[in-house]
Amino acid sequence: MWEGGDVWIIGGGPSITKEFGIPDNIVQGVFKKELPLSAYSPYMSFLHDKHVIGVNVAYLLGDWVDMVFFGDKGFFLKHQQGLALFPNLRVSCLGSMSHSSWVKCVARDTRHNKGISSNPCLSSWNGNSGAAAISVAVHTGAKRIILLGFDMKLGGDNSQHWHDAYGRGKRNTSEQRRKLPFDRHLRGFSEIAKDAKKIGVEILNCNPDSAITEFRKVSLKEFL
Repeated sequence: MWEGGDVWIIGGGPSITKEFGIPDNIVQGVFKKELPLSAYSPYMSFLHDKHVIGVNVAYLLGDWVDMVFFGDKGFFLKHQQGLALFPNLRVSCLGSMSHSSWVKCVARDTRHNKGISSNPCLSSWNGNSGAAAISVAVHTGAKRIILLGFDMKLGGDNSQHWHDAYGRGKRNTSEQRRKLPFDRHLRGFSEIAKDAKKIGVEILNCNPDSAITEFRKVSLKEFL
């Protein structure tokens, strides 16, 4: 449906607010739940006419997000009412969604768990929803995929996300740091890079400080 075009994927990394220049008072308002996540939308107006996949809670940014993608059952159970109201595409790699009438199931490719699935009915899980969304972006016909918020590390203030929708806030103690999922989440990107090269899809990472090293890094300002 987006044959030959650019597709932007919004992940959960805290670099989002920095790259889009969102004022600190707005960020703090979102974290304190005094403001909705859609308060970020005016600062992301550049994306409003682009092809955008929002991973997990990114669907709450606004109806300019063309597709919400998720692979975590806990997220679905918590957000199913909000997802039901989302006016655009709802896509998941959860097998339990295969019988849903309002969520498109692109199930996990168990034979090609890491990388980019060549089967348009399946997605490579890669250990996390953001990486799995790359498979889906390829299936839309994208020739270039631009990653936003794919940090795979804590922000400078120890924040884990650009939102506090999961109630995890900031990480400070060594015990909490040991529980962070980034090492596990990083494992699929080398295979994603190999598959992308084979099929001629360019992937850019709009976070110069990302822990993902397989794709060319650019700042959003530099890209624009």
